[in-house]
Amino acid sequence: MASMKRPRLRAVQPRPGVRLELTFTNGQRYDLDLSDSLAAYPGLAPLAKGNAFQGATLGDGGWTVEWPALDIQIGADSLLLDTLAQTAPDENTRIFISWRLRHRMTLDQAAEALGVSARSISRYSSGREAVPRTLALACLGWEAWAREAA
Repeated sequence: MASMKRPRLRAVQPRPGVRLELTFTNGQRYDLDLSDSLAAYPGLAPLAKGNAFQGATLGDGGWTVEWPALDIQIGADSLLLDTLAQTAPDENTRIFISWRLRHRMTLDQAAEALGVSARSISRYSSGREAVPRTLALACLGWEAWAREAA
């Protein structure tokens, strides 16, 4: 099986509010709004206080963005998925990537849950291939099934 190249950051720059300008090693540059993440994840709540968010720096050789004073790190792969969900060209892609983020699924876990190959999940997650409507609906159905099973 071929290895996948994980996303890595070249630079991070805090922007007004709770936005980050992210530059990945492949040259991709994105502006990411983290306000939804700060509201959804209690561990990130300290970033919303005062000017704490402005302390963002590259960590671990570009594999993370971190706020050392608060001992908070976010992986480059999670930041890329958040960015792709925000900038998705269509609803199906937004549904799929948001589903994967909400459930913190790896490629293999998402592939198992949806009954497709990890290679397909990789292509859909990176935006190299359009997410079919049937897959987006499968994500919504999986969530409904998981709620009922709980």
